[in-house]
Amino acid sequence: MGKKIRWIPGIVGLCLVLGASGCAKSAGAGSSYALDQRIGTFAASGSGRTADGFAADLAVVTDETSMDETLTAESAGVFPLDGGNAVFAQDVFERRNPASTTKVMTALIALKYGNLDDVVTVPQESVITEIGSSMAGVVPGDKLTLEQLLYGLLIPSGNDAANAIAVHMGGSIEGFVKMMNEEAVQIGATGTHFANANGLTNADHYMTAYDLYLMFHEALKYEKFRDIIGTKTYTGTYKGADGSDKTASWSVSNYYMLGKKEMPEGLSVFGGKTGTTQAAGYCLIMGERDADGKEYASVVMHADSRDALYSDMSTIIEKIDR
Repeated sequence: MGKKIRWIPGIVGLCLVLGASGCAKSAGAGSSYALDQRIGTFAASGSGRTADGFAADLAVVTDETSMDETLTAESAGVFPLDGGNAVFAQDVFERRNPASTTKVMTALIALKYGNLDDVVTVPQESVITEIGSSMAGVVPGDKLTLEQLLYGLLIPSGNDAANAIAVHMGGSIEGFVKMMNEEAVQIGATGTHFANANGLTNADHYMTAYDLYLMFHEALKYEKFRDIIGTKTYTGTYKGADGSDKTASWSVSNYYMLGKKEMPEGLSVFGGKTGTTQAAGYCLIMGERDADGKEYASVVMHADSRDALYSDMSTIIEKIDR
C-alpha cells in the first residue's frame, strides 16, 4: 500500500486555485458548498486523519449527475455505501432545515461515546411543550437504559428521548450540541451546524443532504444502529419516576417499512429516519440494498407533502442500476 497522504495547506490551496476545473468540480456546478470548501475546513480542524481514510469509502458527486425536474424536494441524492460515484444528486450541498433527521447524529454520538447499558434518569430538559412535537412519552424521573432511549429516539422520533440522551452524554444540551458540531467536522460534514439534539426548528440549525448521507454512513458502522433503524415496532419495560414498571410501545413512520409504500422492484429497505416540520417540509434518509446485496443511502429533503416525499424517494432510487 502506498504512503498515506495527509491534507496540508498547500493541497487545500491548490484546490481553491483550481476552482471549478479542479476540486470544486466534484461538487457540481453552482453548488453553494463545494468539495474544496469541505476539504479546507476539514484540514483546518487539525484532525490528522488521512486523505485516503477520509474518502476511500465515500460516494463522490460529479457534475455529470443529471437533474430531475419531476421532484418536489429541494434536495435529493442516492449514494452507494461502498463508495464510487453518486447514483443521483440534486442540490445536495445546499443547506437545509433537517427536522428529525438530526437524530442520526444524536444516535451516532451516543453509540460512539456512550455505554448502552447506562441507566439514564430522564431530566427536566426532556419536557417539550411545542405543539405537534414527536415524543417517546418519557417524563422526568423515568429510568431507561441508553439503549432503550436510542429506540425511543429513532423509532417514534422522540424529542424527549433526544434531550435525555443529550443531557446524559454532554452534561447539558449545550454540551451535547458542541459534541455534535465537533463530530460533524470530524466526518467532513462541514456544511452542517447543530443548535439542538432533536431537530426542532432553529435558524442556526441546518445541514446539507450530502452531510446527512455522511452521518448516516458513519452511524451504519455500528451494528446497533442498523438493528434499531431496521425495527418496525419496539416494546420495552422501564422504571417510572414513581418506581413502578412502565411499558413503552413504539412504531416507525417509514411507509416503506410499514408496507404502505412499495419499494421499486429489485430493492429492499433496511431502515431509515424520517423528519417533518413546517419549516423543513418532509425529509427522509433511508438505506436500501439491491438483489446482489449492494447497499445505498438515499436522501430526500424538503418535499412538499408526505405523498410527495415517497413519490420523490421512489423516483430517485429507481435510478439505481439493477
